[in-house]
Amino acid sequence: MNFKSKLPNVGTTIFSVMSALATEHNAINLSQGFPDFDSDQKLIDLVAKAMNTGYNHYAPMQGNLELRNAISKKFELLYNTSYHPENEITVTAGATQAIFTIITTFVKANDEVIIFRPAYDSYQPAIELNGGKAVSVQLQTFNNFKVDWNVVKEKINSRTKMIIVNTPHNPTGTVFSKADMLQLQDLTRNTNIIVLSDEVYEHMIYDNEKHQSACLFSDLKSRSFVVASFCKTFHNTGWRIGYCCAPKELMQEFLKVHQFNVFCIHHPTQKGIADYMQEPKHYLELSDFYERKRNLFLNLIKDSRFKFTPSKGTYFQILEYSKITNEMDVDYAKSLTIESGIASIPLSVFNSNNLDNKVLRFCFAKTDDTLKRAAAILNSI
Repeated sequence: MNFKSKLPNVGTTIFSVMSALATEHNAINLSQGFPDFDSDQKLIDLVAKAMNTGYNHYAPMQGNLELRNAISKKFELLYNTSYHPENEITVTAGATQAIFTIITTFVKANDEVIIFRPAYDSYQPAIELNGGKAVSVQLQTFNNFKVDWNVVKEKINSRTKMIIVNTPHNPTGTVFSKADMLQLQDLTRNTNIIVLSDEVYEHMIYDNEKHQSACLFSDLKSRSFVVASFCKTFHNTGWRIGYCCAPKELMQEFLKVHQFNVFCIHHPTQKGIADYMQEPKHYLELSDFYERKRNLFLNLIKDSRFKFTPSKGTYFQILEYSKITNEMDVDYAKSLTIESGIASIPLSVFNSNNLDNKVLRFCFAKTDDTLKRAAAILNSI
């Protein structure tokens, strides 16, 4: 068959490559972002209960109403703001589906979308599939991956349809400050630019930092989609369930695409999560849980040859290895997996022009035993 690929430059993701390599060489897998411990048995039991009590048919297109109510209450509790459960919240098949649907809803041929590099790898393909152009702004690596908002201002023009922000930030583990969000609000005020705020790690933020959600800033909220993930929050990445929130007029457009893309999400899981969220501690205690794991991991490798600044959010820690080797990060990540038995993710694949800063990303959402075994390997290098 003769056909022209819509994504000619896209191959297998680095996550698949490194996880396959880890499996092949029986390496400790700190590459792909998933816990190696189980979700809370109480949540699993609640989902099973939902299956056994009739929640086995289509959910409403926007999601189980009890779950949307629980999400709405969470925003009131954490951010003192509200999204109406009937017309401003939609449950999705993971955060990635929400992101893809938002982009598909609004981005047309020749539209431009600003993304910050290193960027989560689903953003650019979704933009290009819809005929848009991804406009990259490289985070300042010499300044702990901060945004130069003057560069952002220079990139904005009449073709700018959307800006995608991600905080806490994957893969760097940094967080946007209040000043960052105010700059974003000022730059988009009185424009038709839509903001897609990817906040899937909102409950993993450390060192007394506060998550600066787009919904905290009134003008920014009026033009923003906030995207979140239950899979990251409740340690069940295989369940593929997330949600997004936005003002009614934006959500109405989103639903026009969502209904033909997914329509609705696994109903018993929604019911189980709705019941589980009646106890806010199940998400409020997550930052302390992961901060302890981050501290354990970094304390274990403090005398290694790797350099690091402690992650401020997410369950990822980046380590700089320039004192160890001059190898390109992709090559070094592969050799670490094959020769040393530990898998990570190289950051250059997410950067503009594959910029290589000799940095690897490690996931610390692992049991203490896994982290201790991983640290022993890193300390031996």
